[in-house]
Amino acid sequence: MTTLTKEPPPLSAPPRPRRPARYLVAIGGCVVAVIAIIVLAVLLSENVVYFRTVSEAIRQRSSEGTSRFRIAGAVVPGSVVETKTGVRFRLSDGKAIVSVHHLGDTPSLFKAGAPVVAEGHWASVTKQAPFDSDRILIKHGADYTPPKVKIK
Repeated sequence: MTTLTKEPPPLSAPPRPRRPARYLVAIGGCVVAVIAIIVLAVLLSENVVYFRTVSEAIRQRSSEGTSRFRIAGAVVPGSVVETKTGVRFRLSDGKAIVSVHHLGDTPSLFKAGAPVVAEGHWASVTKQAPFDSDRILIKHGADYTPPKVKIK
């Protein structure tokens, strides 16, 4: 009698890890990173406050509209007038002059001739409209020393 013997099945190689899954994870990570960068850029751009000299601000008044920005110059001597709600003064960069209506308190170093940065917006885009400010920053050099205070 003859016996039939079955041959054992051929040995197969161990299963290889799926490489497409690695690529999909890497691509997904890149997509998430790009989306995060775009979202951060949009959020940060909403908080940007542009800086202009008086001349630049006047030149760009119509395109700037009533958007918020900072305007820099020196307080024109003899132009400071206290009001019930703040102060009115003129600001100059040596080339142009603009009226500023500030609402709120002024810094202690605010005075005629002081270099300042006022933050706010144009009251309107008309040529004679003042700059409405709600924040004044005093510019000073690195050698600034505060005034001496007498302690009793």
